[in-house]
Amino acid sequence: MTESGTHPRHDLDQLIHAPVRLSIMAALAAAEKVEFRFLRDTIEVSDSLLSKHMLTLEEAGYVKVEKAFISKKPGTWLSLTPAGRAAFQDYVAVLEKIMKGSPHA
Repeated sequence: MTESGTHPRHDLDQLIHAPVRLSIMAALAAAEKVEFRFLRDTIEVSDSLLSKHMLTLEEAGYVKVEKAFISKKPGTWLSLTPAGRAAFQDYVAVLEKIMKGSPHA
């Protein structure tokens, strides 16, 4: 079957589907903003790996990255954009369709 088939898996957003990016999106969906180090520790990845995946998500318009100083210390805050939140909700809906055994699954 081709990638344009009728099975719901063809509707999965491949940008989100990578395990680290899925973990990032899920963590950010649960909060308004998340600090970089907290996210790194939560999903158990290195700074460089998190940065790489965050750049991919930011370039796609799914994630907003904000730099700020708190008590004279630099910090990086991450959040989902409205487009990112919608994309994640759609991704979860497709997973639910697959799990429930949709008529085309």
